[in-house]
Amino acid sequence: MESVKIKQLLEAYFEGTTTLAEEKLLQDYFNNKRVADDLTQYQPIFAGLKAAKSERSTRTFALPESKPQSNKAWWYSIAAMLVVAFGVGGFYLSQPNYSQEEKEALEAFEKSKQAMVLLSENLNKGTEQLTVVGQFGKTKDKIFE
Repeated sequence: MESVKIKQLLEAYFEGTTTLAEEKLLQDYFNNKRVADDLTQYQPIFAGLKAAKSERSTRTFALPESKPQSNKAWWYSIAAMLVVAFGVGGFYLSQPNYSQEEKEALEAFEKSKQAMVLLSENLNKGTEQLTVVGQFGKTKDKIFE
């Protein structure tokens, strides 16, 4: 019965779904000398974890002294915010504010521009047909010579 429970805990352990209490139970079981024969293959894992837990470093580490942060970073960020604010404000203020009369004039201009484009397209169609008439005249002159 205990072997079945340990196998279930091992499955959960390798999937990463065990609690700390269950992991402690597994460590206690595998660090004992009475491990079932079919589970002895897992004993080195938990023995290694126990050895790693008890290791301590004797090396001393010297941490670099931290320099006090200067106020330059604050000034840079404030300057950047001011540049962005002036840029956005300048763009907003540079937009033209037209009166109602000017808006109507611009609208009339756009309509007349569209009418001129339409007229130009129709004139181009007419000139294409005139080239056919010109070709007809040349051919007629060749025949009557």
